Amino acid sequence: MDQLLQAAIMGIVQGLTEFLPISSSGHLVLVPYVMGWDDPFITSLSFSILLNIGTLAALLLYFGSDWLRLVPAGLATIRDRSFRDDPDRRLAWLLVATTIPAALVGYLLNDVIDEQFHGNGSDTARLVAAMLVVGAAIMWAADRWGGQTRRISGITFPAAFGLGIAQALALVPGISRSGVSISAGRAIGLDRESAARFSFLMAAPIILGATLFELRKLVTGETGVPVSSGALIVGLITSFVAGLLAIRVLLGYLQSHSLSIFVAYRLVLAAVVAGLVWMGH
Repeated sequence: MDQLLQAAIMGIVQGLTEFLPISSSGHLVLVPYVMGWDDPFITSLSFSILLNIGTLAALLLYFGSDWLRLVPAGLATIRDRSFRDDPDRRLAWLLVATTIPAALVGYLLNDVIDEQFHGNGSDTARLVAAMLVVGAAIMWAADRWGGQTRRISGITFPAAFGLGIAQALALVPGISRSGVSISAGRAIGLDRESAARFSFLMAAPIILGATLFELRKLVTGETGVPVSSGALIVGLITSFVAGLLAIRVLLGYLQSHSLSIFVAYRLVLAAVVAGLVWMGH
């Protein structure tokens, strides 16, 4: 299959699965495995991470009005050394608190995660299948027993740090950043839409950091992966468009629906992947 078409498919997969709670990293591992692709750039962790530029752009556009308030509010807090009972100032620093755990884990364990959890073989596929099931169980339990009483304004700083720890678990393919952070939000009592909205807001800083880190490695030649600019551009465009669609659809869906459909999807996909591995695909 043509590299540009592969890149377009991977971009669409990234855009949809980054925000739907079904694991973008897991799907980006599984699609090349199932399709039998072996292009070194398309199957690389670097390409997967760089596709986040498209989904980050979708996040910043969709929540642009929020970030235009939150960034100045956060800077004003530094200047005044006070929240001044301003909910935007408080929210800005809650988001900083969520970023710390994933940033530390990503920085310290990036090479280990790349070596152990990313690849294009049956061992990685087995891991993804297992983590799809684990993530499904977490989502089901949190949605089943989570409260509906808390809004974003009620999140405390310890809770925000805990949400950040949950987000760090998504570095393992198959867990899902949005899935585990929405589940953690439900576990502390956020209603579904608030949990999803906060999950999207807290994703932006960590996606930005991971992307800049990977760009530095590519520029300095640390990855050793040949970069195809054409494939990267195609992937970024499709991930951006698919990401915008996924954000809008999920926020609207969760206003009146549970996470059950995503739990079921993860379990079915895990069964399919396990079957393919068993058959020696």
